[in-house]
Amino acid sequence: MTLIRTERKYVEVLRIPKEHRDPMGAKRLSELMAERGFILSDRAVQYYLSYLDTMGYTEKIGNQGRILTPAGFAETDNALVDDRIGFVIAKLERLAYRSTFDPTTSTGDVAYNLSMVPKGSFEKAKELFDDVVRAGCGFFNTYKIVDRDPRIPSGYVGFITVCSITMDGVFQRKGIPVKMAYGGRLKIENNIPKEFNDLIGYRGTTIDPLELFISAGLTSIGRYTHSRTGITLANVREVPTASEDQVNETIRLMNACGFIFPITMGSQVFNLPPNPNRLSIV
Repeated sequence: MTLIRTERKYVEVLRIPKEHRDPMGAKRLSELMAERGFILSDRAVQYYLSYLDTMGYTEKIGNQGRILTPAGFAETDNALVDDRIGFVIAKLERLAYRSTFDPTTSTGDVAYNLSMVPKGSFEKAKELFDDVVRAGCGFFNTYKIVDRDPRIPSGYVGFITVCSITMDGVFQRKGIPVKMAYGGRLKIENNIPKEFNDLIGYRGTTIDPLELFISAGLTSIGRYTHSRTGITLANVREVPTASEDQVNETIRLMNACGFIFPITMGSQVFNLPPNPNRLSIV
């Protein structure tokens, strides 16, 4: 039991820098570890970090703190399976809680995705990002290019896109209970969504369903951006039916800020099981 708990501490010490942009010192790591139920002194965290340095999982950036190495990112993805069950949804819930975007003022922090490509592939990657934006296939109507970020390796360029978990944060701040239910492959024909080919529930999984579908080559988003027919990715949220009016107003405000959603919403959508007490937002 002690060995397992110790290993979990190492896993958490790795996960926290993965979720934050800037290099992180022992003091801040200690504070964030405490939030997750691991009470460690700054000195103890320094010990863990020194060990992770020797393993090649972390790298010290001057006096700023440490960042994860590529090996460290890989290690977090291969962490304890039992510890990772439910980790995906827990991570998304934390991101939603930290999102402070206010659609009435169009200001605040949003959750985002960071993609990295070699500089030699930049023009092609930008072209593909533009295709997705033109097709209305993303959650937001633009993206940001970054090349100065401690997480981006030398010789790479980053693309930042707004993550749909921002919506969850907005809903929560308005008092609307929202549940991330499924990630799935959505079949679209001539720009008309038809049905889900596959669905994976977020709770109890050790991997993000959408990452799984992408890595398995089970989408045809490139084809969709040009022909409006293909297999795309979509998430399904659930909210109480009683909140429908407030949900519609919140969506209207977010749409006015440049957010692109929903594909559809209702108590019976596509081939999802009906639920008169819950609205599914795709």
